[in-house]
This record gives sequence, C-alpha cells and structure tokens, in this order.
Amino acid sequence: MTREKNPLPITFYQKTALELAPSLLGCLLVKETDEGTASGYIVETEAYMGAGDRAAHSFNNRRTKRTEIMFAEAGRVYTYVMHTHTLLNVVAAEEDVPQAVLIRAIEPHEGQLLMEERRPGRSPREWTNGPGKLTKALGVTMNDYGRWITEQPLYIESGYTPEAISTGPRIGIDNSGEARDYPWRFWVTGNRYVSR
Repeated sequence: MTREKNPLPITFYQKTALELAPSLLGCLLVKETDEGTASGYIVETEAYMGAGDRAAHSFNNRRTKRTEIMFAEAGRVYTYVMHTHTLLNVVAAEEDVPQAVLIRAIEPHEGQLLMEERRPGRSPREWTNGPGKLTKALGVTMNDYGRWITEQPLYIESGYTPEAISTGPRIGIDNSGEARDYPWRFWVTGNRYVSR
C-alpha cells in the first residue's frame, strides 16, 4: 500500500526562523529513497537568524556557493557537510533574508528497519538523536541541497502538537560570541530522542 503524501504548504515556511523552528516540532519529516521510505517526528530544531546572527553561515550576509540557497525563497532545503556528516536545514523568511532552521533530532516513525540498517550497532534512540545521525538514518544527502521541502523525495507533513516545548542555547557554536547564548534551540520537552 502506498502512503498518502500530504506535504505542508510553502506558506508554512514563510516566517522568521525563530517562528519556524518551534512550529516544526511535532511535524513529520519524510525521505523517500530507492530502499524505501523513512520518516520521523521532528523533536529538536535550532533557528539561525541570518545577517545579524554570528552563528549563522550567512552572518553579515555572507554569500558563498554553500550559503547561496539561504538567500532563496522559504521552503528550500539547505544541506551542508560538517565533520563528514550531512546536516539538514530548511530555509525560512523571505528571499534575500538568509535565515534557516536546523533539524537537530527526530523521533523515528516509518522505515525503522531501514534506519537500523543505515545506523548499525546503534540503539533506536541513537539512530536519530542528532543532526548528522538523523540524515544518515533517513538517507538525506547533499543531493537534497536546494530542493523544495514541499516535494518528493524529501518533505515535511503535519504531525502532532507537542504538549510542551523547551528552549535553550544552540549547540556547537562556541566561537560565535554572544550568539552562543541565544535561546534559539527548541525541543519537545521530555522527548527521549532530543540530542541532549
């Protein structure tokens, strides 16, 4: 049986990264590959606010081949590689306002056997409890760079509304001055798949 696909509309992403990041919590992130479909509920995100955010790749409106997609319309996929891991972001705001939301963790839903194959020797919690882990588990690669997050094979659907959302500083940005302390990380309170 083929699963029904119901991606969120592009208008969902047309807000600031600070608004989008908590809105994505509870939504279902889906990736279709030749091996099958894998998905998970988004349980942790981080907002990157662009030109004025020292932690953002687009700080001071820095445009490079890598960051160019951050200046595109909301709803584009921004992937990049860090320490051999592909990380997945969704572009927010409006064109030429380079903001994005990093997907930090998901709770596995569909395709758990696929996730186990892609993350061998790990417990189910460790399949997706970090930004590089979830992309491996889902099969997200640099080939997804620039895609619309509203279209196959990588898209987000509505899911559930979290009972509570926690906030705190973003992770791994110690060299970003005062931005390291901004409470722009959001997570589903008490969810065991949150990275930390």
